[in-house]
Amino acid sequence: MSEFTLHDLQCFDAVVRAGGFQAAATQLHRSHPAVFAAVAKLERQLGLVLLDRGGYRVQPTEAGRSFHARAQSLLRELEGLRGHARQLAVGEESELRVVIGDLCPRPQVLAMLARFFACCPGTRLALYFEAVAGPAERLFDGEADLILHGIDKRDPRLEWIDLCKVPFVPVVAPALLAEPLPRAPGPERMRAYTQCVMRDTARHTPPKDHFLIEGAHQCTVADQLMKKEVILLGLGWGHMPRFLIEEELRDGRLRSIAGRHLPGSVEELVAARRRDRSPGPVASRLWAHIEAEAPALRRALAGGNGEAASAPGPSPTPRRSPSSPSARRAATRARSPSAR
Repeated sequence: MSEFTLHDLQCFDAVVRAGGFQAAATQLHRSHPAVFAAVAKLERQLGLVLLDRGGYRVQPTEAGRSFHARAQSLLRELEGLRGHARQLAVGEESELRVVIGDLCPRPQVLAMLARFFACCPGTRLALYFEAVAGPAERLFDGEADLILHGIDKRDPRLEWIDLCKVPFVPVVAPALLAEPLPRAPGPERMRAYTQCVMRDTARHTPPKDHFLIEGAHQCTVADQLMKKEVILLGLGWGHMPRFLIEEELRDGRLRSIAGRHLPGSVEELVAARRRDRSPGPVASRLWAHIEAEAPALRRALAGGNGEAASAPGPSPTPRRSPSSPSARRAATRARSPSAR
């Protein structure tokens, strides 16, 4: 069988989509005989009848429909390759990989990204969701250009833009409690209840303490919204970002149990990238866009739920440093789940 050409495929595709040779010729800016000859040549090369020419409108045969479906995939890939080449020619990236972490207020962060990429039609946003240590791991593994999450600011490999502070509050629904709890229960008291924890999506990053209660049964979830539903239904308790539970704390559907032994925490949400990677022009514009929008994001969250100082109970402390010896003894290192 002889090799068929890209021109033959394009003519066949146009005839199928337009329903006729003349309409296809008009779309392709070619003559009717040229399109007819290209399709006839393709059929001879394949040894297949691809089109039924007997009716008023040209229709693909069964073999033609199957071949057309595969041909369309190839033509789409070709168009993508052409677009990529155009982006390379002007020095712009065809794709940016952005990882959103579980700290993010998703509506505000996604809206911020949407506003930017609406003005960059030539660059595709490859968006991923990771939890706990997953975002930083993706960044250091070269699988992300930018992450929106918390980082270790002592790491010299990173540069960042501060976005906002995210208070985390340990909460419980009244439906979970078999008996009234003290205002600030300790780990021993909460060990009797299921602790709802986040699944760490990192694959090889060393685990860290995140206020897991040693000996407590755990319910593991994939994201904060699912965690909220689990806690509201009385299936467990856990630490939640305050921006997700402000209303439930006000109306009593959730109760804060933050205290000396079960402190809340404040995480810093940032946009971060690696210092050793030179960003392209689109990535640089995205960085500037995030920097410009950061104050509005802080105002939106502060207006809706307050900063860390407004979290219920005692002042939250950083999650990595439980404030009392008993809390440190109660925390256990676990590879996959996190109390966050």
